[in-house]
Amino acid sequence: MRALVMTAPGGAENSQVREVPVPHPGPGQVAVDVAHAGLNFVDVMTRRGDAAYAAEWPYRPGKEVSGTVRELGAGVTGLAVGDRVVAAPVGAGLAEVVVAEAALTVPLPDGVALREAAAVPLGLATSVLLLTDAGRFTAGDTVLVHSAGGGIGNAVARLVPLLGGGRLIGTVGRPEKAAAALASGYDHVFARGAADGPGADGSGSGESGSGGGPAEAIRAATGGRGVDLVLDPLGTAALDLDLAVAAPGARIVLFGNAGGGAVADLPPLGRLMAGNLTVTGFSHRGLAATAPERLARAVRRVLGLLADGGLVLPVTELPGLDAVPAAHDAMQEGRATGKYVVRVGG
Repeated sequence: MRALVMTAPGGAENSQVREVPVPHPGPGQVAVDVAHAGLNFVDVMTRRGDAAYAAEWPYRPGKEVSGTVRELGAGVTGLAVGDRVVAAPVGAGLAEVVVAEAALTVPLPDGVALREAAAVPLGLATSVLLLTDAGRFTAGDTVLVHSAGGGIGNAVARLVPLLGGGRLIGTVGRPEKAAAALASGYDHVFARGAADGPGADGSGSGESGSGGGPAEAIRAATGGRGVDLVLDPLGTAALDLDLAVAAPGARIVLFGNAGGGAVADLPPLGRLMAGNLTVTGFSHRGLAATAPERLARAVRRVLGLLADGGLVLPVTELPGLDAVPAAHDAMQEGRATGKYVVRVGG
């Protein structure tokens, strides 16, 4: 079978589509014929050699797929060969066949297309868990999302109205990505570090930034009150900004380290207590390993929203595995917008 293989840390030059053996499931596992696979920034972080993402090389990326059950391992119940499913494998999903734990393989409801479903097990499930479990979102909250133009940012914008609605503020690394984030549902979008430049304030009025930096621009967008919830995939690089714009009682959820730099210490307890602030960590990989039932529950919830038509998530479909390295380049360089999935099988 064909699979994407990362041979060593680096870039697209070390990503190759190769013929590899077809895997078979062990006890409690399921083999899936992959129809579509989702692309995620965690695969970019692995590719460039960030610590703790790849135990050894070569490495097989891919952590969310849709497809049909090919083979069941011993002891698996509730699934049958031929069932349409989504799955969250620990890796190796960018391939024609992948093995996943049965606990993280969920039947696909009628009416949900395999293409859109490939964005569910990691991207959409992470987004709903960030908002609900980790972020304790309440209807009416003002939410700040960094990297608002990416797959998670796009999903959050689609989910917030379904969870009761709130005000959405985003930041982007490149000013030219503000328009796409606004189109997905953000009320204001600012370029980090350039709030007083052209395109830095992506508010619907088309006005330029308010000057003085992103913290002042974000606070101005909230009428000076601050934000109730921050979703931050940037490690601790933006943590000072998060704290500066936090409203009393705000929750700050750190769920990645997209820049790959060193992670700084968390704020002193006194600063958190003074603002009644919470700083929380979130890891999809950690939940998959230690609490798969929570992750599976989120997957089912999102599939239900897709099935009843309440949730619509546009995706960019790549024609095959050979197109993935270039898409990973675009994601790493901040040129990608929205969610990418790749068509793998029929």
